[in-house]
Amino acid sequence: MFDYLIVGAGFAGSVLAERLATRSNKKVLILDKRNHIAGNAYDHYNEEGILVHKYGPHIFHTNSKEVFEYLSNFTDWRPYEHRVLASVDGQMVPMPINLDTINKLYGLSLNSFEVEQFLESLAEQIPVIKTSEDVVVSKVGRELYEKFFRNYTRKQWGMDPSELDKSVTSRVPTRTNRDDRYFTDTYQAMPLHGYTRMFERMLDHPNISIMLNTDYHDVVDFIPFKEIIFTGPVDEYFDFKFGKLPYRSLEFKHETLNTEKFLAAPVVNYPNEHLYTRITEFKALTGQQHPKTSVVYEYPKAEGDPYYPIPRLENAELYNKYKKLADETPNVHFVGRLATYKYYNMDQVVAQALTLYKKLTDKEKVAEKPTITGSASIMEKLVPRDPAKE
Repeated sequence: MFDYLIVGAGFAGSVLAERLATRSNKKVLILDKRNHIAGNAYDHYNEEGILVHKYGPHIFHTNSKEVFEYLSNFTDWRPYEHRVLASVDGQMVPMPINLDTINKLYGLSLNSFEVEQFLESLAEQIPVIKTSEDVVVSKVGRELYEKFFRNYTRKQWGMDPSELDKSVTSRVPTRTNRDDRYFTDTYQAMPLHGYTRMFERMLDHPNISIMLNTDYHDVVDFIPFKEIIFTGPVDEYFDFKFGKLPYRSLEFKHETLNTEKFLAAPVVNYPNEHLYTRITEFKALTGQQHPKTSVVYEYPKAEGDPYYPIPRLENAELYNKYKKLADETPNVHFVGRLATYKYYNMDQVVAQALTLYKKLTDKEKVAEKPTITGSASIMEKLVPRDPAKE
């Protein structure tokens, strides 16, 4: 008898398996339909011996000391600050847009104060910000919106930014200084020996069993367990009762090149030309020394493995129907990107999993205490916050 059946060996499932096994002495079985652990963060050495990310670049960054220290139990780190260039008007310019982007693009020599005024002169007044188009145009105006955002978003999401929620482009800042880092989080690093090695150490415990190449539908009726932790698509769990939640998918084209370096930056975005959105050079992320280099091209598409929940109002309303079902389903816990239909970064998934672990252990402590008549208000204080709202 397993205490927990965990569906999915990515960040959410693996963090919970590790905590439950090592801290609560629970027997855990992890199932994953893929032939490996680590979910989309899975990396491996290709035929040429270069460490590559199978499902596109995964750049770790967080402001959470708790999350960084937790993962540090399973890996050493390589300091790494991510930088991205965008191919615009035949030039390679920093992305997100900063002082150097504007000066190079327009042949100017503005300072920080002047570029702030320049961007203000381009920005359009939009009384109510509703869409991704509104976000960008209200900050940098329509010309830069067309150069950097509109076509990239169309490729990435299969929709015009005017059709997407404001959250999509709100993630990308605009800077008036020369800071060309893509992220500004307190902790920015890459697992020294890769993500898969980190997951292997996380799951190396006698209380944890793992079954790969296994769809939980095929075995759930034959395995004895007490509770489920589900990290897959929430609509799939409920047999698409209300219809399918829409996602964007990706196709990855990996290439190994007979040159030591290929790109001018770890990642180059192509907002306007080509069918792919970006190219990543893995050695720039990992710091690996090798006479050859390996890159990946990303082609967004409508069908395939679910990667990005599409942020539109009607999709949020559909998800809320599934969330109501999920909340009413006893002994099943939904956690992670797919299970909560949210575009979380890796550190956010780890934080959500740690929060759910606390909720599970707090619930167990409450269950072990004798019932006290009239103490409902005390018991309520023991219930932690909903991890889906973190």
